[in-house]
Amino acid sequence: MALHAAAPHCGLSSSAPPRAGGVRPFLRTTAARLRSVVSLAPLRAAAVCTKAALSGDGAPGVSDSPHVVCFGELLIDFVPTVSGLSLAEAPAFKKAPGGAPANVAVGIARLGGSSAFIGKVGDDEFGYMLSDILKENNVNNQGLLFDPHARTALAFVTLRSDGEREFMFFRNPSADMLLEEKELDLDLIRKAKIPHGSISLITEPCKTAHIAATKAAKDAGVLVSYDPNLRLPLWPSAEDARGGILAYGKQLMLSSEEEVSFLTNGEDPYDDAVTKKLMHSNLKLLLVTEGPDGCRYYSKEFSGRVSGLKVTAVDTTGAGDAFVAGILSQLATDFSLLQDEDRLREALKFANVCGALT
Repeated sequence: MALHAAAPHCGLSSSAPPRAGGVRPFLRTTAARLRSVVSLAPLRAAAVCTKAALSGDGAPGVSDSPHVVCFGELLIDFVPTVSGLSLAEAPAFKKAPGGAPANVAVGIARLGGSSAFIGKVGDDEFGYMLSDILKENNVNNQGLLFDPHARTALAFVTLRSDGEREFMFFRNPSADMLLEEKELDLDLIRKAKIPHGSISLITEPCKTAHIAATKAAKDAGVLVSYDPNLRLPLWPSAEDARGGILAYGKQLMLSSEEEVSFLTNGEDPYDDAVTKKLMHSNLKLLLVTEGPDGCRYYSKEFSGRVSGLKVTAVDTTGAGDAFVAGILSQLATDFSLLQDEDRLREALKFANVCGALT
């Protein structure tokens, strides 16, 4: 879910050292490019009722035609200073920039790609801090707005000693939930090669804005990417979550084995026949992440698995978003990967390395 604390379901880490033979040089090369895919950057404001983010010299964002435009939440994660405790047991918390789509935008930029972020934060100190982090990380932020009537979202997140992740959200409503269709920078979306979204389908008016952004992207003939990043406490009900995710018109979907089980009403997520139930006529590629075991891929022409890397896991927070950044950075430069299984597998290996390093 966030820049520093995001999409744990995609984490690609485990408990053994990296395997030898071909992997180490690749990992070292990727490490040099990556440095730590997950951690944000930003802007300052100028404006009207809802302020738009501007770069330091008053000019909009970094690149006026980014390859990947990420849409949705940008927030502050509060992470315990002592690991392995519940939120109630934690003695103190440190703030970290977060929001799954913002993590992805930063990851793509750190990998040398071109990305932008569209969303809304509060007209408050946290909002300006996040805006500045986007800017520092070379993410185009001309689609970021500041809402004077709502606060920047906050999330408290911890990994307990039993391995379960615990979340507590403060967003009733937060600024990211209030982005309206009329506030969208549709030109930015139409120029993108891939618009990517996450949990913005839960509440209005952001849901309608997200759907409008998707329609604009499809009309422009670009590939729509979606990561459910399932957080059931944020949805009105499990039924609403399942229906909303399945109805969304994505062409590229990135999911976890837990999400596959949820979306298929508890069926075996490791059964290819079960997973393929999520395929539909417009879906070009379905990716299912399996933590340290790597990922599976499904298209109309082929399917398979790419093994993960064996690393010593320190903290899987943000690993999933790093994986998403890795694969989208590859696809944005070459859509033909969708038709070439061998090259798609290489791109997924690269994404697995991004997750493992993070």
